[in-house]
Amino acid sequence: MSFKAPVSDFRFLFDHIVDYGQLARTDLFAEAGGDVTEQILTEAARLAGGVLAPLNRAGDLTPAKLENGVVRTSPGFADGYRAIAEGGWIGLSAAPEHGGMGLPLALNTAVNDMFSGACLALQLCPLLTQGQIEALEHHADETLKALYLPKLISGEWTGTMNLTEPQAGSDVGALRSKAESNGDGTYAISGQKIFITWGDHDVAENVCHLVLARLPDGAPGTRGISLFMVPKLIPDDQGNPGVRNSLRVVSLEHKLGIHGSPTAVMEYDGAKGWMVGKPHGGMAAMFTMMNNARLGVGAQGIGVAEAAYQHALAYAVERKQGRTPLGDGAIIDHADVRRMLAMMRAEVFAARAIALACGVALDMGRATGNGAWKARAALLTPIAKAHGTDIGCEVASMGVQVYGGMGFIEETGAAQFLRDARITPIYEGTNGIQAMDLVGRKMMDGGEEAFRLLQEIEDAAETARASQPDLAEAVWSAAESLREATEWLLAQEMNERFAGAVPYLRAFARVLGAHYHLRAAIAAPGTAREKLARVFVTRILPEHEGLLAQVRAGAAALYDLSVEELETA
Repeated sequence: MSFKAPVSDFRFLFDHIVDYGQLARTDLFAEAGGDVTEQILTEAARLAGGVLAPLNRAGDLTPAKLENGVVRTSPGFADGYRAIAEGGWIGLSAAPEHGGMGLPLALNTAVNDMFSGACLALQLCPLLTQGQIEALEHHADETLKALYLPKLISGEWTGTMNLTEPQAGSDVGALRSKAESNGDGTYAISGQKIFITWGDHDVAENVCHLVLARLPDGAPGTRGISLFMVPKLIPDDQGNPGVRNSLRVVSLEHKLGIHGSPTAVMEYDGAKGWMVGKPHGGMAAMFTMMNNARLGVGAQGIGVAEAAYQHALAYAVERKQGRTPLGDGAIIDHADVRRMLAMMRAEVFAARAIALACGVALDMGRATGNGAWKARAALLTPIAKAHGTDIGCEVASMGVQVYGGMGFIEETGAAQFLRDARITPIYEGTNGIQAMDLVGRKMMDGGEEAFRLLQEIEDAAETARASQPDLAEAVWSAAESLREATEWLLAQEMNERFAGAVPYLRAFARVLGAHYHLRAAIAAPGTAREKLARVFVTRILPEHEGLLAQVRAGAAALYDLSVEELETA
């Protein structure tokens, strides 16, 4: 499938919407100026379109497979991964002292967006490695860092995260995997893990598993969980892959999508592991990796949405069917098809702006240590993950609709985007969990950060009244409605909040998306940017009203329906 990475969108967003330029004014990212950023975007786009995108269909049609205990990846994936590794893309944001480039996460998010649009199944491998790199940078001792980080950053070795077990999904504290001391500073890890993305493969020389397990004296629940590095091949004294560890791939999952990504059931039978972080501190260490992955997964959804949009647009321009208001033209001249494509384009822009704004906030928090930036990043992370992945599915589904009956035929490739995107609202914390995090943990400040962001949106809308009065009024009014809903939400007990958490997150994303589109209209008046802003503000933003009504509906009506009534009603 052809794919053209939207470099012009990233340039515009960086320059006019998310204030990426402020990063280069910090000491930490002083080298991340315009020339470096432009070079990264250009080269990433070339790799995405020229090397990775041609692998996407092959990965879907020829999945990874397990043969005699060995995982064989899809045709071309090894070469594609090698291009990613040799280009230094895995270590884009990693610390320079271990071989990384030390560039902003916001820029890395743009690259992950491009690579996901090109070939999501392959992009998952470096994404998980990037998360592991960050976890080790923050929590591993110096010995582990020195041994593993250079290999992971170079791409010679890859990383995974092992949380889920058959009885322990979102309830990670229910895990049964155990760790027992070997008496020499290492531990024997035993247990089974499921849904392990890129749990084994043939594209790199070693696979390094971060595994959650419980020590004998570990308390029940998440408080008693520790984190361990468990490599497939145990490094020898020179740091090279040595003897095979006591772990194996039991099977590969047969999945709806991302067929080229080997999703493994892993069995650990007294496998040798090294503790990462403190005893019983595994969840804190793993959340470092998961927070990185949550923004990355949001970018995955956006990348797939971009690819689905491009695919549908190309078909709509070529397909002739019926008479349109513009004559006997292509189906893109039918009002409803034009509506779908315009909404797809507007949705992608808004979701991408949210994700990049989150990346900038994370970078600024790290570069300055400023608590306000850290609070902004914490608030935006669940929105970026959940909304980016929801939009990935919705835009991909709309892409199938643009194709009509041919979209339901696998040979056209339209359905693959929907099948591939469907996992993204599920992993790295379901979108329901992201929404509960937003209305729960992220509101523990009494809503201070949410109100601060809403005030910024209202102030910007006030300023915009001079040049875009109709758009500005709609954005201001929506932000004010969201403020009132937030005040109501904060007065409720937690389960009442949870009952409206998903519509609340989506309403927040709608207001944020409209805010960023308004900024685009001001930055580029009279252009396609302004026209696209009008599509979003007039056709998509009004959804927030119904969403906020759902927020206030509360939990009572949900629980009034008994399980028996749900089965028979």
